Amino acid sequence: MLYASYEFQRSLLAGASVFANMGANLLTNPLNPLSYVGAGPVVASALDVFAHAASPRGKPAFGIESVEVDGKTVVVKEEIAARKAFGQLKHFVKEGVEGQPRLLIVAPMSGHFATLLRGTVERMLPGHDVYITDWRDAKNVPVEAGSFDLDDYIDYIVEFLEQIGPGAHMLAVCQPSVPCYAATAFMTQDENPCVPRTLTLMGGPIDTREAPTAVNTLATERPHAWFAQNVIATVPGLYPGAGRKVYPGFLQLAGFMSMNLGSHLNSHYEMFKHLVKGDEESASASKDFYEEYRSVCDMTAEFYLQTIEIVFQRHALPKGEWLHRGRLVDPGAITKTALLAIEGENDDISGLGQTKASLTLAKKLPEAEKKYYMAEGAGHYGIFNGSKWRTKIAPVVEEWIAKHND
Repeated sequence: MLYASYEFQRSLLAGASVFANMGANLLTNPLNPLSYVGAGPVVASALDVFAHAASPRGKPAFGIESVEVDGKTVVVKEEIAARKAFGQLKHFVKEGVEGQPRLLIVAPMSGHFATLLRGTVERMLPGHDVYITDWRDAKNVPVEAGSFDLDDYIDYIVEFLEQIGPGAHMLAVCQPSVPCYAATAFMTQDENPCVPRTLTLMGGPIDTREAPTAVNTLATERPHAWFAQNVIATVPGLYPGAGRKVYPGFLQLAGFMSMNLGSHLNSHYEMFKHLVKGDEESASASKDFYEEYRSVCDMTAEFYLQTIEIVFQRHALPKGEWLHRGRLVDPGAITKTALLAIEGENDDISGLGQTKASLTLAKKLPEAEKKYYMAEGAGHYGIFNGSKWRTKIAPVVEEWIAKHND
């Protein structure tokens, strides 16, 4: 019922968005006298903001067509290196460029598409052979494909690293820090030759008992059954995954936006003022951000609920109680992979100390193979996108990879 109600509302807003866009175009038409006088420009700007906010969205494209390497423009092509039911391994191939460190960027399965990390990929591409996990929208995966939970996530990471081959590096952003950490431990125990040389964890909930945020508190204040009863929905019949139980992306988006509602409202008001002034460049920057931010996908119910229980309620990893297919996840097993933990000073999703805990838990890893970096002034999204990521954080990651690439 929840999903059906959302789809009904979405269809209504989609129609309203079309009419609002038509109205904005009419009022900004140079042949229309109202575009030059009176309230015409103001009304057109308001309609433009509404049309953008209400427009339906699908999966965005990375759109990275070229990159500069050693002063030369190099063409970039996307290739699928491995394809599985719930995700694929995407490879950004740079024509004529070889021998760079291979880097697997693990995107979060948290309601947004992998393109949320477009800025991360763009910054690392010039000096690295970049791969990324491209997770599928659960509502588009037929029920016949089976289930996908946190255990499957770990298995996928191992398989993707094996596909890339020995000597690769791994960078996990936010939520996947936990399964990537576990996968690294198991690969070390199994003497898997494809265990990553370095593992960079960025804003990940390794131990959410450290500096709990509003997100962490919500998970601990309510019983596991509450989440199963109140935020899980059934995919309606118009999608390939009809009948699958999911945590809808629109709920995740609503939750994130409500955390900083004032900021989001102000951003749209600023967008409106830019449009009234004719500052299309500034308005487009805001539009581009929200185009990506509002593009959401669903997670399987089993993955979402297992993550809530193991990571946020039981704190099974730091307590040494997490079992993956009957095997204990032992951080002490990590001895061959250099760890880099990165946190944002103003991160309101993963608090300070939660990612740093990964260094403490890896008790058998030499201190020289551990590094911690706290990005001053950076929020959660600022540690992997934006100017602080490009100029302050990325160089730390690059240096760490280069140091351990031989």
